[in-house]
Amino acid sequence: MKALIKYLVLFILLLQSVASFSQKPKDVEDPPPPLTRILFIFDCSQSMFGRWQSDTKINIAQKLLSNMLDSLKDVKNLELALRVYGHQKNFPPQDCNDTKLEVPFSGNNIRKIENKLKALVPRGTTPIAFSLEKCSDDFPICKDNCRNIVILITDGLEECGGDPCAVSQYLQKKGIILKPFIIGIGKNFKEGFDCVGTYFDATSEVEFNKALNVVISQALNSTTAQVNLLDEMGKPTETNVNMSFYDNFSGAVKYNFIHTMNNRGMPDTLVIDPLVKYDVVVHTIPPVKKDSIVLVPGKHTVIALDAPQGYLKLKSMGNNAVNVKNLQAIVRKKGKSETLNVQFFNQTEKYICGNYDLEVLSLPRLYINDVDIKQSSTTTIEIPMPGIAVINKLVEGYGSLYVIEDNKMKWIYNLTEKDILESLILQPGRYRVVFRGRMSNKSISSIDKEFKIESGLTTTVNLYRN
Repeated sequence: MKALIKYLVLFILLLQSVASFSQKPKDVEDPPPPLTRILFIFDCSQSMFGRWQSDTKINIAQKLLSNMLDSLKDVKNLELALRVYGHQKNFPPQDCNDTKLEVPFSGNNIRKIENKLKALVPRGTTPIAFSLEKCSDDFPICKDNCRNIVILITDGLEECGGDPCAVSQYLQKKGIILKPFIIGIGKNFKEGFDCVGTYFDATSEVEFNKALNVVISQALNSTTAQVNLLDEMGKPTETNVNMSFYDNFSGAVKYNFIHTMNNRGMPDTLVIDPLVKYDVVVHTIPPVKKDSIVLVPGKHTVIALDAPQGYLKLKSMGNNAVNVKNLQAIVRKKGKSETLNVQFFNQTEKYICGNYDLEVLSLPRLYINDVDIKQSSTTTIEIPMPGIAVINKLVEGYGSLYVIEDNKMKWIYNLTEKDILESLILQPGRYRVVFRGRMSNKSISSIDKEFKIESGLTTTVNLYRN
């Protein structure tokens, strides 16, 4: 019987261990790559009939763009669309509303785009600003994470009095699109498009084909970077803190990463979008920042920030943790009024190396100035263990509590009107309470009583008894 019980116990323990094992969280999988959506805005104005090297501009652009689209058929997480302008109305007269989304975004629509390109006949004018404005409705609402990219292919500048620069900047500011790409055919339009987006000059067929490939490569391929958080020796040893990557132009948060060291003891490699200029904020205390970081597509970028840190430990003398359970201290940079942190006692927190001022939120307040935080060291601030004052009022009334410093009364607390018994955690020292019962109508009825608080002890203050 004993053997049977023994085996039953072992069997139950085995089942519990299996159940426990099965409930362990799985490794967190890498998030899926974002969906890249590329909108081609194609110039089909009358000037595209112009001769350009081996053929007309329209024929060359149709052929080279179609060839490039063929290379994208097997690319995952990619959707394409085509907007055309200048192809619906003859010029003259000028029709500045001549723009249309010919092929909306969807998967596997490359053949549709190629067929539409082949059927285009240049006819009208060049409403670039209006086309950019209309493209804001071309991108469907993104359910998850999307990169909205515009590639403008044109052989001329705005002809309808619009402002492509203002429209582009508005769309970027709103986070609708990333900074557009512009490929200028047959002539250098850099000066006119620099404010619109990243301009590529295609003064020849070879240059046009090269520009297309470069633009697509930059649009599709993410770039690697690492953030080196440097200690006082200039070595990248600091880690385990959140980093926020903001779009420098729109101000939107693009990424949040907890800084990590890889298995070689070096800062982990990040894969991020090279089409955005970034402002990086590392959320140390206080935070450190670096603005206007430009990534070179296809190249590894090292982003270095000075972030030497040490530790601040707050503790109370003695072993009575109850008295300081909720005690906190405001931490400020030396000589500054801004609150950096509110730290609990019996807690250790990390700070950028330097000098800090502390305001301990005790009764009364304690001010500890010029606290030096050093690299990888722990600075311990210890305050006397407080005591407890039990103020027995017997009746409801009005009163205040004062600490006596240099024989002068300094207000620290107003007693509650309706509580007849109050317990206060106070720093060791001399105190004075002044009180008058609510039902008394004479000032001479006020009670003035002095008492002393000692560390770790409870002092009862009976206002109506000695």
